[in-house]
Amino acid sequence: MRIKNETDENIINLIKTIKPICDKNKKPLILNDRPDLAASIKCAGVHIGPDDMSYEEARTMVGKNALVGFSCKGSKEIATEMTKKGANYVAFGAFYDSPTKKVKIKVNPEIIRAWKASENSPCVAIGGIKITNCAPIIEAGADFLAISSGIWQFSKGPLAAIEHFGEKLLAK
Repeated sequence: MRIKNETDENIINLIKTIKPICDKNKKPLILNDRPDLAASIKCAGVHIGPDDMSYEEARTMVGKNALVGFSCKGSKEIATEMTKKGANYVAFGAFYDSPTKKVKIKVNPEIIRAWKASENSPCVAIGGIKITNCAPIIEAGADFLAISSGIWQFSKGPLAAIEHFGEKLLAK
């Protein structure tokens, strides 16, 4: 769950709304950037990047049993380092322009193919992913897609977007 520029109280209230849905469907709720809140609300884990804090700090905050994912942008070397430290997954991207975050560097889907050819750790594709552009990322072997605007801004609504993404992933 990616929430920016909100008070802790608003983030906590959103988590309290979403977490029961995730729990009911046996899906982990991973909070972006906030291991402190992820731990206090008992989210499944946290996702951080190199500009947020160190992997070790996040792991200490959420505990050894929580999931910790790390954004590696386009660096397979950073991804390897993070998995050696214990990251549960690594994320590559941004692959496309995104309305939710200014994209400084775009990553080619080939990084996913290279990662999957040499590593067993799960990888997530992130950044500007929509139904119309996800095929190359899925074909490259991404284990998961992190999607925000591609769901919330889908012309037929978020539930339809989720169904479409599910179909594309299942066809993999």
